[in-house]
Formats: sequence, C-alpha cells, structure tokens
Amino acid sequence: MSETEKPLLIKRYASRRLYNTETSDYVTLEDIAGFIRAGREVQIIDLKSGDDLTRQYLLQIVAEHESKGDNVLPLGVLTDLVRSYTTEVQSVVPQFLAASFEMLRTGQTKMMENLTSIPNPMTAMPGFEAMRKQQEAFMKTMMAIPGWSANMGSKDEGPVDPANTEELAQIKKQLAELQKKLAKL
Repeated sequence: MSETEKPLLIKRYASRRLYNTETSDYVTLEDIAGFIRAGREVQIIDLKSGDDLTRQYLLQIVAEHESKGDNVLPLGVLTDLVRSYTTEVQSVVPQFLAASFEMLRTGQTKMMENLTSIPNPMTAMPGFEAMRKQQEAFMKTMMAIPGWSANMGSKDEGPVDPANTEELAQIKKQLAELQKKLAKL
C-alpha cells in the first residue's frame, strides 16, 4: 500500500491537540479538512484510549463550515438526519447517503474524463473556429503588408499600401471584439 493510500494518522493528545504523525507537527481542523479536500483519507485516534474519533471530528468540520454560512446541507436534510436517529429508518439512511455520494463522485469523475478526453478543450468552446480563422486572416494580412517581415514585429523599409492599412484596422477591431467576448466567458 502506498503512502497516499494509507489513511493519514492523526493522534489526539489529552490536551485535545491534534498531531500529524507523518509530518510530526500539530494540525488544526482546517488542516484536516484540507487533507480531505486534497483526496486524502484521514484517521483520528485518541492517544490514551485508542478510540477512533474520525467520525466525531469530521462532523465537527461540517458543523463549523455550516456555522460560517457554507450551507451545503439544506435544513430539511439536517432535520431528516436528526429524525433518522429516533426511527427505524436509521439503518437505511447511512447506506442511502453513501450511495448518493458515490453516485455524485462517479458523475464528477465522468464529467472530468469527458473534458480531458477532448484533444484541446478550447476547440469545443463556441466561436473557437471563427476566432482561429480570424487569427489566420490577421497573420496573412500582416505578412502581406509591405514594411513587415516574416519576423513579426520587425519593420522593413518600404511604402505601406493604404488599402492594407484599412484592412489591418478592421482586423484589429475584430480582434478587440473577440478579446471582449473571451473576457466575458
């Protein structure tokens, strides 16, 4: 089993301080929440009794986020959870919640796979092909203007055709409009 597959062992001392056994330093609940968000499994053990306190601390993390206004759990869900502790439904709720979250995780994974399976995600963006064609036209025009060499930006000596200048201004205007559209996306 590799290091990232093993749960990160956190020990709770009698002083209630939490100790990360991998990095040999003390951590906070927010640190633990960060480990979990990063995909790491965490196990919190009471040093003296050996009791597994993971569930208690995870609930505390959720409660703290909820109290700060990060309302992830709707009031109805919280109410139903409390009710489930006093009914026979209690045995069904954990399996239902686990299955629901597994479905959510699977859906997110598939969505990310679909996004990364596109050779270049920009090509799927609406208007990308039109923008590419305008860039090609812009480059052709720039290369055709006397006074500009193939070294983009370095000027040669020579007269500039007024028709090309007008076309260049039009392309600059189109490019500015595209940049505005991209900024909105």
